[in-house]
Amino acid sequence: MNRLWIPTILMLFGLSNLFAAGQEAERLAASSRVFQEIMNMPDGSIPKDLLARASCIAIIPSMKKGAFFVGGHYGKGMVSCRKGSGTGAWGPPAMITLGGGSFGLAIGASSVDVVMLVMMKEGVYSFLKNKFTLGIDASAAAGPVGRAGAAETDAYMRAKILSYSRSRGVFAGVELKGTVIKQDREANRKLYQRIIGAKELLMEVAEPIPAAAIPVIQVLTKYSPTKHRRPL
Repeated sequence: MNRLWIPTILMLFGLSNLFAAGQEAERLAASSRVFQEIMNMPDGSIPKDLLARASCIAIIPSMKKGAFFVGGHYGKGMVSCRKGSGTGAWGPPAMITLGGGSFGLAIGASSVDVVMLVMMKEGVYSFLKNKFTLGIDASAAAGPVGRAGAAETDAYMRAKILSYSRSRGVFAGVELKGTVIKQDREANRKLYQRIIGAKELLMEVAEPIPAAAIPVIQVLTKYSPTKHRRPL
């Protein structure tokens, strides 16, 4: 009698995996859309000089937040790093979660899109940890916006990570100190159909890019095809 249930259980398990993989695909699609929309903002996007120097880019679409200053925030996103020891094409994404206290720009908004540029190798190492805290384990600063910001990049030389947020149509650099970033191991397993670590994805970058991640990798490549080796 129990054997009769085995095919049904396997079928339900397979459907559950497909649904879960679909959730990760939606997260990647949203990341692609958010980054494209931000870069389409006239005179208010991320300076391309900085994109050209970034070793990794993290995108957290529609991060949810609580009410006013005392509220917290939580979101799920992805991070991709360049191949070739940080100088080549964008590699397969690792899935991450982000959580912590509120920050000023998000007041009055129910959700916020977040983008982070990893500017130094030490910042890449932070994303290999199970979790780390911005401003404590890795120095972070609000990134400059638009063409004017490109001329001020020397002011951000010591920050390992530059962070931005968009809410209610407003895009600006924002400090995310105290925010905790974690590896989303379960999401990685669902996306790649096996247990895989952040080091394999972000440092070794030998894993093929999943079909669901191709759009976000394409949009990153569109705005930052290769790394600029010239220092800030």
